Amino acid sequence: MAACKQRVSYFYQPDVGHFYYGPSHPMKPHRIKMAHHLILSYGLYRKMECYRSHPASPNEMSAFHSEDYINFLAKVTPDNLRGYGNQLQKFNVGEYTDCPMFDGLYEFTQLYTGASLDGAVKLNRGDCDVAINWSGGLHHAKKSEASGFCYINDIVLAILELLKVHARVLYIDIDVHHGDGVEEAFYCTDRVMTFSLHKYGDFFPGTGHIKDTGAKEGTGFSVNAPLTSGMTDEAYERIFKPVMDKIMEVFRPGAIVLQCGADSLTGDRLGCFNLSLKGHAECVRYTKSFNVPTLVLGGGGYTIRNVARCWAYETSVLLDTELPNEIPYNDYFEYYAPDFKLHLTPEQRENMNTQASLESVRVDLLTQLIQLKGAPSVQMSEVPPDFELIKEDANAERERKSTKENREG
Repeated sequence: MAACKQRVSYFYQPDVGHFYYGPSHPMKPHRIKMAHHLILSYGLYRKMECYRSHPASPNEMSAFHSEDYINFLAKVTPDNLRGYGNQLQKFNVGEYTDCPMFDGLYEFTQLYTGASLDGAVKLNRGDCDVAINWSGGLHHAKKSEASGFCYINDIVLAILELLKVHARVLYIDIDVHHGDGVEEAFYCTDRVMTFSLHKYGDFFPGTGHIKDTGAKEGTGFSVNAPLTSGMTDEAYERIFKPVMDKIMEVFRPGAIVLQCGADSLTGDRLGCFNLSLKGHAECVRYTKSFNVPTLVLGGGGYTIRNVARCWAYETSVLLDTELPNEIPYNDYFEYYAPDFKLHLTPEQRENMNTQASLESVRVDLLTQLIQLKGAPSVQMSEVPPDFELIKEDANAERERKSTKENREG
């Protein structure tokens, strides 16, 4: 496939890295700021359009999430927790869950969600070919429930935005955990195909069996590659590339959302795969090669120096730019000790995925895709306006009114 220079837009909110889940919690939003500083110090910002994203409104979030859940997130704080006992349990938030209540939680969800929506709108308008939001990709959140460190599912909201323009959207998830929240949201539709490669078996969230393929109109459109510990670059590629080829052939998406959870890297605090940066980024490079409008998001990743390395490197891959292996000096330089190098060496450990088990997954998924009856066609009615146009129309209307009043006054 001929490579062409793609226009890349990058979305970032300077405050997003300042939120804190708590001292013993593995999720550290600080990693987003670290990745941003690597992107700056490598000079990658000069090759893309950089935007400060808008905070998502409750109205935008309610395109997927229930209003009572959003209202709860907006009102609850660490100081007034005691008054929300029943709701904390109902919405799976608080100290006995993996989704703590922390200072500024609602603002944090607005920032990462707004950046994903901005990226989707930019793609819909044809203003860029690739949109990047490393703060997004929180794939576990459900319609009315927090889950797995995720509160608002920015991915589902971004896909809903893309569906206003595109008949079919492909979601790809290379996080070590199954993308259950996204799969569940689109389980019964043929307009969104979900493709997740993940550790399966005695591992959170426990979903993503190879036989979970969708329901009703969506039967066959959930594609799950259940894997086990020790996945290497070569083994991962052996599943990813042939399945991607077949998906692109039979589903023909108009847009792609790629979740790049970095907990599938070697040495992750919670993950158990053994991918190098190059192996992880090969999925990004291969997805990019199809030249389909693509929203690229972050996700998991709990050894934060490696998360920053990964997302900076994947930004360079999206920009077709070679990076030197020496980490340039930046505000977080000491995190990259002792070698101060960009790339990681996989651990010397056994890959528990055998040739036979990988071949079985590959064959099962290709069989599932071959059985689909081609890409579903959708009668596209008038495209609903995106939130920016609604805002612009409202501003224009206000200006018309004030001009009219001034004339009459």
